[in-house]
Amino acid sequence: MNSSTTIQVRRMTPADLDHVIAIEQNLTAAPHWPRSAYQAALDPQAAPPRIALVAEPSDAGVIAGFAVASLIPPQAELESIAIAAEFKRRGLAGQLFSALAAELSAAQVAEVILELRASNNPALALYHRLGFVESGRRTRYYHDPVEDAVLMRLAL
Repeated sequence: MNSSTTIQVRRMTPADLDHVIAIEQNLTAAPHWPRSAYQAALDPQAAPPRIALVAEPSDAGVIAGFAVASLIPPQAELESIAIAAEFKRRGLAGQLFSALAAELSAAQVAEVILELRASNNPALALYHRLGFVESGRRTRYYHDPVEDAVLMRLAL
């Protein structure tokens, strides 16, 4: 991917699932969902409904990242955002989140919430750059290893 590469952000499809699962399996900090959870995220009849997007660089021929958010308007929860290791530090997460935020706004969402491990410094930095603010902590929320969850929110 070079500086002139166009990034297409689009809705995730069932054909993307192998790539999406490969990305999350190679990232230790990403949530590891079973295939059925991703399939449910693509189901328009699921409750709560979800928006699932992928980022696809025009010159790569693969999925470079993805995001999934559940909708309970006026709020949405960013459940996962992940960028493949070889595409990190190129602004893809910001582009992906920007497209997601536009879709969330169109779905009458006014606020996005999320939680993450307190030790996930790269993700904390990303969310701060995107404008999220810390709204609380859940002590000893995560296991293996045990650590706090940081709660964050962003008004759209």
